[in-house]
Amino acid sequence: MVDVRILPMTLEDVESVVEIEESSFPVPWSKNSFIYELLENERAVYLVAKDVMERVLGYVGLWVVFEEGHITNLAVHPLYRRQGVARALLEGLIEAVRPLGIQHLTLEVRASNRPAQQLYEKMGFVQVGIRRKYYLDNNEDAFIMWKGPI
Repeated sequence: MVDVRILPMTLEDVESVVEIEESSFPVPWSKNSFIYELLENERAVYLVAKDVMERVLGYVGLWVVFEEGHITNLAVHPLYRRQGVARALLEGLIEAVRPLGIQHLTLEVRASNRPAQQLYEKMGFVQVGIRRKYYLDNNEDAFIMWKGPI
């Protein structure tokens, strides 16, 4: 297990976040998308996991929609996966959004991404539906997962 601190994402983190994003997803968000989320989207909450050397190991983002938090993205650098970073990010996110009145969390996850599904299940998420052909790169289905109350 890697020792990490969970912190609010800053503009200085964006380059590292984009590198992780590009190594994690077939259709990655752009640098400008993350900058928009940080500077313009008042309903966005973004956190990073940093190690003792201040390297960004992973990140998570959420949109506040009334009493619900929609997790937009979660990714960990390939060298640090399966070491507790994603779990720490989710735990940090829950703590960060509780004061905002968030009651439930939701997300979509690829049907083929069993490791992510297992993590979400361990964190108390349950599958509540399917979005057919959700992912544009290959028309893969997404499982809708839900957690709450938090």
